[in-house]
Amino acid sequence: MSDEPRATASSSYAMGQLWRAMEAARSSGDRATRARAGAKVERWQAVLSGMATGHLAVGSRTPVADTPAWVTLEVVPGGFATGRFVAEAPLDAAECERLASLPADVPGTTDRERLNLWYLSDEGQRELLAAVASTRFQVVVPEQAALLVVAWLLENDHAEPALDLVAELRPLMHRLRFTPTLVAVPRPAGVAVRLEPVATVAEPLRAAATPEQIAMMGRTLHTWHPLYDRLVALWCETVDGELPTLDPNGRVTGGWPCQVWPSDWLERRRQWLADYAAADAQSPGGRHRHPRSNFARLRTTLDRVDGDATLLAPRDVGWVRRALANTTTAHGAPGSERRAALRVAQAAIAAAPTHAAIAHVVAARLDRHPADGGLPALAPIAQDVRPGESLHVAPGTAVPAHIIRKVMRALEAPVEDLVGLGVITSGEVLARVLPQISSQVLAANIADPDLAAVYAQTYAAFRRRRSLLLLNLEHQVQFDELPWVGALSPFRTRTREAADTARQTLSQTTLLTMSAFPHAILPNPLVREMGALAAQAEVKLPLVEEVAADIFTGTFTVKWRHSARVASGALDGTLYARYYDLPAASTWEAPAPPPSRRWSPRRWGKEIAEDFAQLCRVRAVEAGDDQRRRGFVARNGAVLEQSQILTTHNLVQLVHGLDLDERLVHLAPDLAERSLTWVVQRQSQPWREWHSTLQMLKNTAYAWRQAVFYLSFCPAEAQLRAIDQFMSTLPAEGPAAGLRAVADGLAHVARGGRFDERGFAVGGTGRRFLGWSVGRHWLIPNGMFERASARVNRP
Repeated sequence: MSDEPRATASSSYAMGQLWRAMEAARSSGDRATRARAGAKVERWQAVLSGMATGHLAVGSRTPVADTPAWVTLEVVPGGFATGRFVAEAPLDAAECERLASLPADVPGTTDRERLNLWYLSDEGQRELLAAVASTRFQVVVPEQAALLVVAWLLENDHAEPALDLVAELRPLMHRLRFTPTLVAVPRPAGVAVRLEPVATVAEPLRAAATPEQIAMMGRTLHTWHPLYDRLVALWCETVDGELPTLDPNGRVTGGWPCQVWPSDWLERRRQWLADYAAADAQSPGGRHRHPRSNFARLRTTLDRVDGDATLLAPRDVGWVRRALANTTTAHGAPGSERRAALRVAQAAIAAAPTHAAIAHVVAARLDRHPADGGLPALAPIAQDVRPGESLHVAPGTAVPAHIIRKVMRALEAPVEDLVGLGVITSGEVLARVLPQISSQVLAANIADPDLAAVYAQTYAAFRRRRSLLLLNLEHQVQFDELPWVGALSPFRTRTREAADTARQTLSQTTLLTMSAFPHAILPNPLVREMGALAAQAEVKLPLVEEVAADIFTGTFTVKWRHSARVASGALDGTLYARYYDLPAASTWEAPAPPPSRRWSPRRWGKEIAEDFAQLCRVRAVEAGDDQRRRGFVARNGAVLEQSQILTTHNLVQLVHGLDLDERLVHLAPDLAERSLTWVVQRQSQPWREWHSTLQMLKNTAYAWRQAVFYLSFCPAEAQLRAIDQFMSTLPAEGPAAGLRAVADGLAHVARGGRFDERGFAVGGTGRRFLGWSVGRHWLIPNGMFERASARVNRP
């Protein structure tokens, strides 16, 4: 309803991010870090300026005034739009060359508009269609596919939808790039994926620089140590008798300097001072300038002597004697075997190539591959340096492991291999590469191979869009809402083969995610990608996303009720259902009547599940009933945690909906054990900071919930064995010791017991483990909450 109150986004988060970026730009000693921080400052300033002027409506799916929802926006962390358009970019070198070749009568008020309009000409369309036919195009931002679709529609005699599409694009043709990047090498097709293109991986390697401390060490070994040895030798030649050394008590013994003056000593002194001045001008700074160093004392005294010891004060001669004693005792006399061995070892260190030099070699190897593609194999890039590859790196030098790990981000391989190699390290990273597979699966419904290639690239580019912060049950822009994608709907025909492929891909992705990251809940980008595959597979899965506690409005759509119904039905009688007291499936068969006239079955234009929301609020009382205003985020979090419990946050929906139950039975014992191990390891880390401790508790509780879910697919005896094994790993003291009560609670339920409404074991010991708490969490030691509160309330 139009008169419903709407939630609005606060600028406090943006202000905090701006402050942190400004502090980083001010205080960082690294130039590249300062530059990145400066760019962040500009983006956050744009966010705050737009919010202040009303140009940005943060929380809306159309946050930029007078801008269609389909425009790809620049979005900073937290989902805040800056007001800038990603497809609004300066012309690249190829575009500038093309623009210079255009006839003078090509219309347009801007260079971008002239290019866009030229590509609508017959010649421009032929160029686009030729690029598509040879797969020599790249869609980086979804808008770059728009004129490709126009050209295809016109080529295939679909003039009316083509003209409708041009009419919708026309108001932004002066700003946005609606054409792809034309590349020289055809793009390969296949199921292999990569985390980053070659160019993205090569750029930081090419820009690698030797840290100043390493560079200074190299200058010391190459320049200052040889100079120092010459300086010590000069002074040693003036000693009458044995060279000065230190006795065990630190006293100087031996002869005195400035007693003997060889005939060529003054000339060698003059040459040394000249060499020193040249070296100091080339690389100033370093320990040789420290006034109390042996080097500085010997050098300053050398400046003052002119072959006549009477020019030196006794105190100066004494300092020279002390400096000579220090260095001969520590490293040996000039020309001695001990000093020579030291310098040989140091020379070997100085001769070793820097990691920056090796990185440059690897970057040159990467340059031989298509910039926007991936690496077909790792071995040619990771092999030892070959003769002639570099003037600064000796042949046979091995590429360090940390550089190989960076290169692996461009390795193109099956997704399972990248998980096994540690390239894909989380569900979030998996969500980044999955569109490279699902785009091909979704494009299988298009018969024309050229159009299918455009569709696949557009989908992959769309999935790279950053999500907006949305309020009031708004949903992210959908792929079909892009006008050029919508224009292709008549040409997509669902086939059984394509649906089966999508189902197989979704099943493999589900099992891979559970096997690789059993402790982690499915991140929102991965849930959205799974939803797209489910739609293609014609499988109805009520998948739900994680909602941020600080923007939660207390309302759920009916999708959550449908998801809860699946969970209650599929898990009835299992350990999970008994541990979390899931309601009967019949609870969700029909929506309960509204509790009062104040509530409507629809809110903000969407059908809502008020019965589901109410049950979540009732169950959330277990997390505490602190009603202080400051705790609204914690109260929201407690409600949202119950929504995840009631739905298993997509686990049972995927397993049951894709008929993966038998597969999970075989995997479940291992997945449960690994999840429980992660809980202990994570909980055992030191609790040093209040916010990170709360985040840790939330994550370990989520991992615990995953473990309980997996245990529900194990026989009762296996459940008890897993719990006993978990108890045996718990330390007697420290942060993880409190998990013993959690383990007792699970064992109590596994043996047929239950919890009361406060989460305590009825007739036994132990407690139910929840991550959110309104007030101090019972696993946090006494006193920590009070100290944090004192810091928060300090004026």
